[in-house]
Amino acid sequence: MFTETRNAEAPIPAPETFSSIVFERPESPEMPPGPEQAVALVDLQLNQVIGAVVAGREQYDLTPYFLRPLGTTREITYRHEIIADLGTVAIRNIVDTFARNLQQMRKHLKQAAALGYIHQRQAVFVVAAQAYCSAVEELRNALDAAVPGSPGFRRFKSYVQAYAGSGAYQVLATEVRSVLKELESIRYCFRINGARVTVSRYEEETDYAREVQETFERFQQDAPETKAKKPRTVIEMDRVEAMVLDRVALLFPEAFGALDDFHRKYADFTDEVLVRFDREIQFYLAYLDHTEALQEAGLHFCVPTVSVSKEVCAEETFDLALAQLLVAKHRRVIANDFRLLSPERIIVVSGPNQGGKTTFARTVGQLHYLGSLGLTVPGTRAELFLPEKIFTHFEHGENTADLRGKLMDDLVRIHRIIKDATPDSLVILNEIFTSTTLEDAINLGGRILGRLSDLGVLCVCVTFVDELASLNEATVSMVSTVEANDPAKRTFKVIRKTADGLAYAMVLARKYRLTHDQLKERITP
Repeated sequence: MFTETRNAEAPIPAPETFSSIVFERPESPEMPPGPEQAVALVDLQLNQVIGAVVAGREQYDLTPYFLRPLGTTREITYRHEIIADLGTVAIRNIVDTFARNLQQMRKHLKQAAALGYIHQRQAVFVVAAQAYCSAVEELRNALDAAVPGSPGFRRFKSYVQAYAGSGAYQVLATEVRSVLKELESIRYCFRINGARVTVSRYEEETDYAREVQETFERFQQDAPETKAKKPRTVIEMDRVEAMVLDRVALLFPEAFGALDDFHRKYADFTDEVLVRFDREIQFYLAYLDHTEALQEAGLHFCVPTVSVSKEVCAEETFDLALAQLLVAKHRRVIANDFRLLSPERIIVVSGPNQGGKTTFARTVGQLHYLGSLGLTVPGTRAELFLPEKIFTHFEHGENTADLRGKLMDDLVRIHRIIKDATPDSLVILNEIFTSTTLEDAINLGGRILGRLSDLGVLCVCVTFVDELASLNEATVSMVSTVEANDPAKRTFKVIRKTADGLAYAMVLARKYRLTHDQLKERITP
């Protein structure tokens, strides 16, 4: 049975305590995935899915969020409501704009850190602070006009309003404007006499360079078109420019003193919560952008119902890892359905090789993992179970390091799963005991599924042993099908039906005229 902690009803945090858009409560320390989760991610090809989702957003370091399944349905609902808000144009535009603005801020900070001359470095640093303040002001104004529906976004809106109106932020914004105004008001001139450069305050002297330029502009005819120059990305000053700036700083000590004070006082001017939001919201956006590309190819995604009930189902669902490969090649993706009603707990999948059995098993595992992350899942409808852990057993080949044979390796790994699994687990077994005799496979497979059935876990078992499909009332048979007129062609549809390997063999026999009657006709003199 589930413990109460998996669905504990705790009070919703007050707006002023907002700290995370992906965790309803303050984020707990990040923990590396356990060994069983690391294996499951590879077996279910979720590592490929995660890699594709986060590609292009490396600056946000999103992978840790995809390695932390949630433990309660309440936390999952929190994320579902965030996703619903992001589905509106207004909220999506707000977060996209804020992300772009903070990217611009980070660009300035990166430039500042790379500059060698102190005054220039400090000036670009203030420009970064100005970009940050502009981002905060734009965010506050946009949220003021928005009406988010999720508790997460409503609390975030309240937080932004409180932060932007706080005395600390107002002082920061005022000092940014003051420092930049002082710098922009500086006017100076310099004279070049041979190798000597003299810098002085501008005292309304005549600008002869401007006069010469204006004089010659009168004689200028149609000027040849020139290619627009790209903006400079490297703004490092040369030695002469730096020396000129040093003398300007001596001429205007108040302005440059304020610049130096700001740089020291606001070494870290950003708000921790806003910066965390900027990173965390990309967890949703990365996944939604990835699935949007698949939806444009005609595939469906839905917000699943995730609960503690083991009566699960999905309609028009598919393997997400395989789908992203097939869509890239403009090939069709086959969708499947499944349903378990009490007391059913175990799906036994049989049928011909290369018929989609393993893909189906991966799909069930992927659905429940993505569901535990609070994300949308492949399909038009899904009711899923919230597993405490997901255990997988896929064929890895013989382990030459420990000198165990294939059968012994299967037994050791499955024993570990049975030992560690609880009634709250999901177990995916793919092609177990293929290295032994049919009799031993029936015996060993039956005992293992019997133990898992007694434990009450949800399980998908891909096997060549039809006898396992009718083990007890908790067991459901599903079969990968072939085309009726050509059994060599797989449909990749996995349907609920009684396992009957003989039926498939009979189709092959008829195709190649090897039935009893056909053989008698062929050998009759």
